Amino acid sequence: MNREKLMKMASAVRTGGKGTVRRKKKTVHKTTTTDDKRLQNTLKRLGVNIIPGIEEVNIFKDDSVIHFTNPKVQASIGANTWVVSGTSQTKRLQDLLPGIINQLGPDNLANLKKIAEQYQRRETIPEGDEDDEVPELVEGETFEEAAKEDEKK
Repeated sequence: MNREKLMKMASAVRTGGKGTVRRKKKTVHKTTTTDDKRLQNTLKRLGVNIIPGIEEVNIFKDDSVIHFTNPKVQASIGANTWVVSGTSQTKRLQDLLPGIINQLGPDNLANLKKIAEQYQRRETIPEGDEDDEVPELVEGETFEEAAKEDEKK
């Protein structure tokens, strides 16, 4: 090892100026709890209250469901804010349907049928036919000219 490299390494771990004691190793301070504290303070400002007695939560996305078991649920109705925290699993909608149908009431079952119909319609549409509603532009014509013609009429 050459002397320059050694001096550079020695100055990197020095805590003070020349002649001070060197540390054995650099310590990196981790602040994992500050993020949680900030989040809790923000939720407190929104007026979020804990809702007890909820055993599971299912959040429906396109083809999947985010499933929480024994979550901590907080809500602020006025701010339209719901917080669901805890361990989650992402599952396919088809895998959870038999278990979810037993828990739903008759009004929610109708909503689930609508979701299933939309899912089936989305699968039957060919990929190239999605943009049929947008007309093609005619050569030599711009949107501004067409708008001016509509205003004249």
